[in-house]
Amino acid sequence: MAKVTRDDVARLAGTSTAVVSYVINDGPRPVAPATKERVLAAIEQLGYRPNSVAQAMASRRTNLIGMIVPDARQPFFAEMAHAVERAASDRGKLVLIGNSDYADDREMHYIQAFLGMRVSGLILVSQGAPQRAAKEFAAMEGAKVVLLHRRPDAIDDVSVVTDDVGGAELAVRHLLQVHGHPYVACFGGPVESPAPGDPVIDHVEGWQRAMDAHELPADQHLIDAPFHRYGAYEVALELLRSPNRPPAIFCSTDDQAIGVLRAARELGLRVPEDLAVAGFDDIPEAALADPPLTTVASEREAMARAAVELVLDDSLMVPGSDTQRVRRFPSRLVVRRSCGCPPEGAGSAG
Repeated sequence: MAKVTRDDVARLAGTSTAVVSYVINDGPRPVAPATKERVLAAIEQLGYRPNSVAQAMASRRTNLIGMIVPDARQPFFAEMAHAVERAASDRGKLVLIGNSDYADDREMHYIQAFLGMRVSGLILVSQGAPQRAAKEFAAMEGAKVVLLHRRPDAIDDVSVVTDDVGGAELAVRHLLQVHGHPYVACFGGPVESPAPGDPVIDHVEGWQRAMDAHELPADQHLIDAPFHRYGAYEVALELLRSPNRPPAIFCSTDDQAIGVLRAARELGLRVPEDLAVAGFDDIPEAALADPPLTTVASEREAMARAAVELVLDDSLMVPGSDTQRVRRFPSRLVVRRSCGCPPEGAGSAG
């Protein structure tokens, strides 16, 4: 069967191939509604499929958005990537996902690969090597990059961020002030993680600020633990068996907190009576945990939409553009039973 071409579509629709291109590419010139309907009907009847590679060669831009995250297995990054995909789909774009695995070289590999593929833009959750990334962005003329979730100091670029430090401080202050715990331990990141560039290191800083505000020693209560539930579960088993078991734990991720809850249950500890637990991210599973997990939420959907909007905004490439280059979103505390507050409807959290 012969391959259907753009010429075939034009002949059936009774128009030119240029008009067919305008319909397919939604521009650069407007097409009369009746003509557009004929072209779309011809495309449907003939089963024509545009050559995306050829379109990219002609326009110097694909319909792809690249997105790089530290680890899509972590629920927060999986949720964020899903939200970006939905927002991109609404704009007729597809998303390519790369996992840096918290490795500088792997992050750079994806940055170079995606920019080399002429993606419409790149959404980057950077975990480190900001100087190297900044040089790569500068070298790739016309590249549009949006930093999501964290804005490394070395990269003065378009970004969508949330108040990670303030959110973590809210959670720890709640444990200290509302529930009166003498101190709160913190599950930070793993020892081998490059802390200065890690997207959740701000959660540890927020915990540190709350402890400092209450004049409590912090260093001795910072626990090295993987960000995922499986490693956090192993660390929690050892910690909760020790005579120095903390009265409360703040986890840098909800995934860690779920591992802590499992370890506590296995050891016969009651949450929150024997151990209070709070997390960060408000992944969907947090509300279904046993007990439901107190955590910090960010506006993931709104952040994803803002990131896609910015990465497709050509005005950002114009010197002196007044387009807002940094979008900031608040964090908020979601109180559930794991911290010691009563179930919803059973009374005030205080």
